[in-house]
Amino acid sequence: MNFIPQSPPPRHPIVLQKLTSAYKLWHECLPEIPKTSRYTLAARIDALLIATIEHTVTACFLSKSEKLSYVKRAITVLDTAKCLLALAWEIKVLGEKKYIVLSEPLAEVGRMLGGWHNQLIKQNSPGKEEK
Repeated sequence: MNFIPQSPPPRHPIVLQKLTSAYKLWHECLPEIPKTSRYTLAARIDALLIATIEHTVTACFLSKSEKLSYVKRAITVLDTAKCLLALAWEIKVLGEKKYIVLSEPLAEVGRMLGGWHNQLIKQNSPGKEEK
């Protein structure tokens, strides 16, 4: 008799799904990056995108009061990765089409993280009054 799990697989928050999808797109670009930049600039972008995923995952599983610092870190690290991606495009390490395909979902993730950040600030503000 085969065992069939009764519960569906865990669903990740949309921001994390979009972030991992963007990372998969980036990972497809890596082999096309010239060796002169693959182990420097590309490796740094890769590390920053992975760090963004790590901070986002951590924030997902913390209490509301603890989430804010990890969301802030995710935003900062993602912004750094986006800046380095733009640099990779400017120095012709990354083609324009690949840059556009990568930057659009990363911009969306940035907006989502920013919204999450603002929501957490409102929830954790001490001046919040109940009516």
